[in-house]
Amino acid sequence: MVAPLLHFSSQPNPTRTSFRETALAHSEIEARKAVLRRSLLLNRITPLPSTNRRIVTTLTTLIYRSQARNVACVWPLPGEVDLRPLCRALWRLGRQICLPETPPRGQPLRFRRWHPGVSLRKGLFGTVYPAAPLCRPDLILVPVVGFDRCGGRLGYGGGYYDRTLARYRDLPAIGYAQASQEVTAVPAGRHDQPLSCLVTEREVLHFPS
Repeated sequence: MVAPLLHFSSQPNPTRTSFRETALAHSEIEARKAVLRRSLLLNRITPLPSTNRRIVTTLTTLIYRSQARNVACVWPLPGEVDLRPLCRALWRLGRQICLPETPPRGQPLRFRRWHPGVSLRKGLFGTVYPAAPLCRPDLILVPVVGFDRCGGRLGYGGGYYDRTLARYRDLPAIGYAQASQEVTAVPAGRHDQPLSCLVTEREVLHFPS
């Protein structure tokens, strides 16, 4: 049985935070991240339909069993897991869907309400967002470029989700990726924000708070 999402904590792991602060200088961490990011993106394969379905099905079950009513989903970029079927499924189950609007660098994401048929506008970096009112999520789905089994998460390098998760520290944050995106260790800096869990087509990884 899957544990209720409200039991997850989004507070940093003290052991991991201590490692972040002392192991590597910030510039070296960022350089290592950049090398790893380039490699992962170069080798990323668009999910097969069967892989996508398994991830979406697991996410649907997790979210349905939670008490989250406003779910921050993601409209896919090329090569990413496609959460559009999840958006539609959760909408039919009575959940409210939010999609992120990407602001200028240095700011957290803003979330706007989505529903079937809503107009979408072009955003920064190839993203789209609803032409709709702002909303506050109570659960956030987080795309990742790479991940490890200690809860390390590698994004695209803009820092948007780190700033967003820092703003919403009280909310569950669920990462999602293909199993092939797993690496041995993601270089971690002191500003990196933790995930509650991460879903692949093979398993759900739960991370300690």
